[in-house]
Amino acid sequence: MEEIKNFKLILVDPNLALCQAWKERFKGYKKVEIVNDYFENIAEFDCMVSAANSFGLMDGGVDLAIARYFGAKLPAKVREKIQSEFFGEQPVGTSMIVETGHEKHPFLAHTPTMRVPLKITRTDNVYSAKFAMLRAVANHNRTSEKKIKVVVCPGLGTATGQVSPKEAARQMELAYQNFYNPLRFFSWSNVFARQNKIVYGGDLFG
Repeated sequence: MEEIKNFKLILVDPNLALCQAWKERFKGYKKVEIVNDYFENIAEFDCMVSAANSFGLMDGGVDLAIARYFGAKLPAKVREKIQSEFFGEQPVGTSMIVETGHEKHPFLAHTPTMRVPLKITRTDNVYSAKFAMLRAVANHNRTSEKKIKVVVCPGLGTATGQVSPKEAARQMELAYQNFYNPLRFFSWSNVFARQNKIVYGGDLFG
């Protein structure tokens, strides 16, 4: 199990405030690197994370930059997979690995943070997206001969979603922490302790 989760995470964003929030939250994580830059300037990575919408329309923000970097065939491939695997709508809380056709950067983790472009400040969408992406990479490594060793991830929900740098960093770090420290014993006290840290996720929590 630990072998399939043994990949490096590079958090990259041109937003300095977000990078500073990441540095505070991810302090002490040996396999996390933080880069205040654009993903196009990262030389070595296997998988790029697309902070996406549920319909694979990659025409704005980081998604547009990804489409320009990898070429027009990639968004079409993403939408084809959404049609075939998700019946036309990929929910928040899921992530799928798509082959990019790029020799050096062969994979994309298409990871919706919202159904359509909208404000997500009082949701757990960032947490759900980050946890889903980590799970998708690990499951890919479980079954694929070509392992993902380095993942590049931008800020989730911090542009169109208007999630503040501190809140985005909090939810992203909590997802990372919970992914690498899964529950060993399932009880309502344990699961509510986890939920209380996430805060959002239903009328009861915000």
